[in-house]
Amino acid sequence: MEAVKKQVYTVDDIYALPDGKRAELIDGNLYMMAPPNTKHQLIMNDINIAIYNYIKSKGGKCKVIPAPFAVFLENADGNTNYVEPDISVICDPDKLNDKGCNGAPDWIIEIVSPSSQHLDYLTKLLKYRTAGVREYWIVDPDKKRITVYDLEHGDIDEYSFSDTINVGIYPDLCIDFNNINN
Repeated sequence: MEAVKKQVYTVDDIYALPDGKRAELIDGNLYMMAPPNTKHQLIMNDINIAIYNYIKSKGGKCKVIPAPFAVFLENADGNTNYVEPDISVICDPDKLNDKGCNGAPDWIIEIVSPSSQHLDYLTKLLKYRTAGVREYWIVDPDKKRITVYDLEHGDIDEYSFSDTINVGIYPDLCIDFNNINN
């Protein structure tokens, strides 16, 4: 994803994009998003279903929402940070409204595309940590690697697509990547 050049973009610029165009906004910089490929969507779907089924089976209050879904990250003016994580888990219902999530989700999962590597591994990691995301997973289909950032405790772990991964915000939830379409 490349930043589009302009001094400072706002959420209004996101909503002014032509139909079918998607972008994210980080610190006033606009990053156009390429459409995801089939592998990306299948992986996202399997992970989303596993989390959804777990929350539903436990009668949990958290919501798991796949992209496209607006997340307005906190900042001084509240108008220059807008992201669409591949999967967002939000446990505070007061953060949700008809437009999306206002503030940091508890858990974010990004599935890396070739055009989003720099953004997912560096820019978003810093932005999510600063915003208060508790747990951040980067799923990289090309490298068959999952990097798990426990942002609450400062831990980082790496896994392969043959591992079962414990979820930090749900101690009894494990995602078995052998069962994820990859």
